Amino acid sequence: MSLAATAMDGPRLIVFSSLFPNARQPRAGLFIRERMFRVGRHLPLAVVSPRPWFPGQALIRRLRPGYRPQPGCLETQEGIEVRFPRFFALPGLLRQFDGFMMALACLPTLRRLKRQGYNVIDAHFAYPDGYAATLLGRWLGLPVAITLRGTEVPHSRQPALRARVAKALARASRVFSVSDSLRQLAISLGMPAAKGRVIGNGIDLERFAPLPRDAARRRYGLPDDAKVLISVGALVERKGFHRVIECLPALLADEANLHYLIVGGANPEGDMLPELRAQVAAAGLEARVHFLGALPPEELKWPLSAADVFVLATRNEGWANVFLEAMACGLPVVATDVGGNREVVCRPELGRIVPFGDAAALTRALRDALQRDWPRQAILDYAAANAWDGRVRILLAEFAAMHASAHA
Repeated sequence: MSLAATAMDGPRLIVFSSLFPNARQPRAGLFIRERMFRVGRHLPLAVVSPRPWFPGQALIRRLRPGYRPQPGCLETQEGIEVRFPRFFALPGLLRQFDGFMMALACLPTLRRLKRQGYNVIDAHFAYPDGYAATLLGRWLGLPVAITLRGTEVPHSRQPALRARVAKALARASRVFSVSDSLRQLAISLGMPAAKGRVIGNGIDLERFAPLPRDAARRRYGLPDDAKVLISVGALVERKGFHRVIECLPALLADEANLHYLIVGGANPEGDMLPELRAQVAAAGLEARVHFLGALPPEELKWPLSAADVFVLATRNEGWANVFLEAMACGLPVVATDVGGNREVVCRPELGRIVPFGDAAALTRALRDALQRDWPRQAILDYAAANAWDGRVRILLAEFAAMHASAHA
């Protein structure tokens, strides 16, 4: 079949993201794979996940085993091919050239995929991925969608990167964002409002559902009458586990049987586990704070079902899908007023939003949340209303429109 004939069949997606699960980093970018592999059940899809590289990188990895682990050149995940081309990327200030170098390195791969009939590029994060994708789209004559996921906020505060983000948005055919706060940021950077659309992440109701609380608590050795907080995320400063730990002594004055579950591990941003353990020890909280490590998604319903309240004192978020995962297990959410958090925790019966950096407000909100009788069914119903099926239908319609416009 000729390329022209293939183009008439409908969209065939190239998912373009440097953050994607692989054999050495199985939890990197799971939220992207979750979203796009669901789209891939309805239309052809290939993944290109460029990896940074420079000469001598292997020597650094001997001293820091987690530094830029290199997956193989090709993996097959759930029947979908995932390619990992390398691009030249020096650390430090020279990372501002990552977008161009990424595009240059990936050009042969995307040219081959275009010959195979792939006709729409779907990039995740505006920089460097979206910037590179829009260059590739221009070089190859392909429409490009960019999904904004939250890194655009800190990038917009750096003049050099802000300009590159703005250029990527200007060149993109369509801009999706996981929250309206990110859409508004894009508009402030010059994106026409009509180009953007909010398409949040969804929730897998088969994977996330409440389990019997007594069984879940026995699994982690928690008393039946305990009050239990839980946070889930990478153990990095941005996620704010240390900010929650700071509140625990004051909370223990009212809730003598309080416990705090921390689920998560290191990621490319770093690993605060040693600092968090030291903070817990200094406060004498070793018996109250439980580090459960990183868990696969299918196991998260166990610690969530053991808890009373989910909390994330995060510094920056796009759309925290973990909020919906917690709600699907019946938990109210306490979160900081950053990014799209207020858009997820959008009603009083779902939880509380507090100012970022206000330890007293966070403590008050947690105390109230632990003592309040929450409408569990309303929380479960809200999670169910955000299931993946609706999100996927919107994405399929958007990609079909992009393809039709490009081939009109």
